[in-house]
Amino acid sequence: ADELKDREPNVRGVGAIYSPSTGIVDYSRITNKMAERFRDLGGEVGTGSRVTSLNEQADRIDVTLSSGITAQARYLLVCGGLMADRLARLMDIDLDFAIVPYRGEYYQLPPELNDLVSHLIYPVPDPDLPFLGVHLTRMIDGSITVGPNAVQGFKREGYGRLNVSARDTWEMIRFKGFWRVTRRYLRRGFVEMWNSLWKRGYLENVRKYCPSIRLSDLGPYPAGIRAQAVYRNGTLVHDFLFVQTSRSLHVCNAPSPAATSAIPIGEHLCDLLIDKMHDD
Repeated sequence: ADELKDREPNVRGVGAIYSPSTGIVDYSRITNKMAERFRDLGGEVGTGSRVTSLNEQADRIDVTLSSGITAQARYLLVCGGLMADRLARLMDIDLDFAIVPYRGEYYQLPPELNDLVSHLIYPVPDPDLPFLGVHLTRMIDGSITVGPNAVQGFKREGYGRLNVSARDTWEMIRFKGFWRVTRRYLRRGFVEMWNSLWKRGYLENVRKYCPSIRLSDLGPYPAGIRAQAVYRNGTLVHDFLFVQTSRSLHVCNAPSPAATSAIPIGEHLCDLLIDKMHDD
């Protein structure tokens, strides 16, 4: 506790684990650089087109886009995130899970509090839930965000103000695993929903370890959506989950810190595909 107070005078706790290698990056800049290097190697990057068909042949896979273009590949790597299960079903893969969206809502502290903490501050996690809890994050621009919570999403890409999709909600409520996981964490789910609606309840989560933050300090900030894979029996998938066919590899669950570990994960996926090619 004394060391914690020395390092972070505004953070309260009986103890802490110090991780000197923890950092923060601008992930959009990382992905833009990845795309740039991919193009330099002769690759093509296309955005804004929905995949409408995946047809696996003996020697290739045909990928048809909503733009009308059909691309061909000897092997296909699918990192579909919120649409991972739908993309796998396009290849008639029998799945025992579905993607259930959970909305993570954030706030941002005012600029005058940018020096409130010097590190990334995380509360003690619940080992039964794959969520980090409400934490303080020093962003790449020096600002500090507070969050996220974890509330039930009713739209897979529900980043805006109206976050309900009839298709997404219908698919979710038809999936038995959704009702089983909801029943298992019903009390926790109500608390998260209440704190989402009642800003003061959200505040109390962070005031447990940073009591100087006030209600007026919580400014607006964009939300995120967690693409959580849930088994049919209602179990949350805590680890990476892959499904595959002869010529495709689908990443169907990539838990935190998937973005942080994107480069080594990518290397591992490439190794798996290279092994497939050698076996072909």
